[in-house]
Parts: sequence; structure tokens; C-alpha cells
Amino acid sequence: MKTEFPSQKQITRVWRLLDADNQVLGRLASRAATLLMGKHKPSYTPFLDVGDHVVVINAAKVRLTGRKEDDKVYRRHSGYPGGLKETTAKKVRATRPTRLVREAIAGMLPKTKLGKHMLRKLKVYAGEKHPHQAQKPVALAAAN
Repeated sequence: MKTEFPSQKQITRVWRLLDADNQVLGRLASRAATLLMGKHKPSYTPFLDVGDHVVVINAAKVRLTGRKEDDKVYRRHSGYPGGLKETTAKKVRATRPTRLVREAIAGMLPKTKLGKHMLRKLKVYAGEKHPHQAQKPVALAAAN
């Protein structure tokens, strides 16, 4: 028996809309990562990108549980000696609220070229408005 793999023509991509308003960050991120990878489809193949496009709105209103607002630290490095920059989640939410959601979802995708390709299908917006009405995104119900 031969295993069938979907070709590029057979892969259908749907635009999904997730509202992050009052959603727990980790649960929202795992749901978005599942949609981006295509694990919700019967045609899922680990080494192919069969996932959907995901639009996340209201990223500024995402919820962090416990004391993560003050304790969670986001780090980045400039590449120079002593170039480590550390920022708390509270400060990141105030300056770049989309970064909270984007980094959480990116951390749940494969750390390969394929994972980077999947991440390109993610669109995150801090507020209600998004420029993807023409793609007719399907709104998904809250999974709290």
C-alpha cells in the first residue's frame, strides 16, 4: 500500500480569525500553532506546510495568569558583548503588545525552515481592526 501525500494544488488554506480578548496567552498560542501547522486537518503531514492562515486580533488584551505580568522576562541580544536586553511582560505589553502573542506562538512551532515558513502565515494585531476582510477569515469561538 502506498502512502499518499498532498501536493501543493491539493492543499486548501483557510483564513482563521482568533480574538485574544481575555484569552489566556498559552492556550491561545497552542491553538494558533495547531492551526498554522495544520494538525487539525486529516491531510496533516509533518514535513509539509498544510496549515491555515491565522489572524489574531486584540493581542493587547490577552491574559497572563499568575504573576507572569511582572515575573516573565523577554530577552534579546544585540550580538555585542554586554548586549543582553531584558524586558518584563508588563513593559512589552505597553510598548509592543503583538510581541507577546507572536513569540508565544513562534515558540510552539518547529525550529526549522518549515517553522519559519509557517510563522509567515501568522498576522497579529493589537486592536480590533485588521486589513484581511477581503480574505473572509472564519472566526473561531473562544476556547476558555
